[in-house]
Amino acid sequence: MTTRPTITLISFGFLHGPPPEADRVEDVRDRLRDPAAARDILNLDGLHPRVQNVVINTPGARELIDNLVDYAMLPAGPRRIAVGCAGGKHRAAGLIEILGHRLRERGRQVDIEHRHVHLPRVLK
Repeated sequence: MTTRPTITLISFGFLHGPPPEADRVEDVRDRLRDPAAARDILNLDGLHPRVQNVVINTPGARELIDNLVDYAMLPAGPRRIAVGCAGGKHRAAGLIEILGHRLRERGRQVDIEHRHVHLPRVLK
């Protein structure tokens, strides 16, 4: 039995520099509303379940996650998927956490790298 290679999922912020090298890079800045507009999650990040709940309930987010899961499960699937938003703190980090959880449920080995989740918000 051949084991599939570990897939690396990366969240990042476009305002902090160029996207990381990946088989697929998703730019969600114009696709998904910024959840940081919700004042109650402003000081949280995408690692927090409340932020993940807001992100996944943003119009278009569930379809994006489903598409990324399907892509990651292809027989010759990707080794690296990156998701970026403006600062990498809310949307990108939340989506990567949700995607990682979904892929692990399907038996994939997953490494997660959050490049900018620890940085202060870039948009005021």
